[in-house]
Amino acid sequence: MDRDPVKHLLATAELIHSADTVVAAVARVAGEITERLRDSNPILLCVMNGGVPFAGQLMTQLSFRLDFDYLQVGRYGRETAGGSLSWRVEPAMPMTGRSVLVVDDILDEGLTLARIRERLLQLGASACYTAVLADKLHGREKPIAADFVALSVPDRFVFGYGMDLRGAWRNLPAIYALRED
Repeated sequence: MDRDPVKHLLATAELIHSADTVVAAVARVAGEITERLRDSNPILLCVMNGGVPFAGQLMTQLSFRLDFDYLQVGRYGRETAGGSLSWRVEPAMPMTGRSVLVVDDILDEGLTLARIRERLLQLGASACYTAVLADKLHGREKPIAADFVALSVPDRFVFGYGMDLRGAWRNLPAIYALRED
């Protein structure tokens, strides 16, 4: 018997989007981004850590000039509930006068992504676009809507393709949800 509770959670999870569905959705979003941003020489900013798989796959499908950087923010610190946004790593590249594409794993409540956008505009970005792998459908108003959305996910705890489950399974090529009891 396997005593790893995180492995057990994966074994009992529900597949929400298969790897093939994720690949097709990333390709579709890459096309939408190319159409809109191909002439703007944007800075693609990956939100660490969850945005890494999506940003990596997305970048290989953008056939126009861009610069790359990353940022890392947190809302939890030592608390168990979200608090004020804490910048762990700000982008190293100057934002002044540049179009920026922020790439993240999920748009849940939207507070973090809204504050990232606000901060980048304060740093002088001329435009700030957002792309998320997953938009969580929970029926509540969000302070921001992503400009580019690959997939929608239900209002459940989801993981895979950058999104973690207790620190694990960011590396899964598909998206899963914990089973509801």
